[in-house]
Amino acid sequence: MSRIKVAIVPVTPFQQNCTILICEATGKAAVVDPGGDVPLIRRAIEQTGASVEKILLTHGHADHAGGAADLRDTLGVPVEGPHIGDKFLLDNLEAAAQMFGFPCRNITPDRWLDEGDQVSVGEARFDVRHCPGHTPGSVVFINEPMQFCLVGDVLFQNSIGRADLPGGDYAALMRSIEQKLLTLDDGMTFISGHGPMSTIGAEKKHNPFLQR
Repeated sequence: MSRIKVAIVPVTPFQQNCTILICEATGKAAVVDPGGDVPLIRRAIEQTGASVEKILLTHGHADHAGGAADLRDTLGVPVEGPHIGDKFLLDNLEAAAQMFGFPCRNITPDRWLDEGDQVSVGEARFDVRHCPGHTPGSVVFINEPMQFCLVGDVLFQNSIGRADLPGGDYAALMRSIEQKLLTLDDGMTFISGHGPMSTIGAEKKHNPFLQR
């Protein structure tokens, strides 16, 4: 089983968890959700010594995708994800930049992702699950053998993603969490788009939004 090392780089005024995934066997890496502060991300990549082979996006909000075009141009690597349901967000990142006060560029991914797809990081493989609700095109990346996943802004430690932004849908968000995430093993560790890491089991027990 290929093992993954992780480096988290908080970016943008929203302190979004841009995550560098590094395959220990090959030294190949993916950058997940480079929302901004691209020079900071590039320095972090250099410090790891890894070779980035792709950029992955969990969804189309500016703090997750705003720096993807600049990083793609700099590294010469493809962008994969999110689901095509977030095209309207990625087509309007430059307008979002004017609202939030940090630079963003519109981007069209090289590959849209859907339920059942896989993405690779070196020798490691992550299953893609489409989890609409926070945005229509949100996806999560799951590696069951390693008991590790990245969930974007779908689920947080003791909280859930917002559903009151354009394209948000609270009922869809809760279905995504219940059907796509809470069905994972309790020991599954996840990295959210913001804040600390957690496990599926801990959220079942303590997350106030998931208590029934």
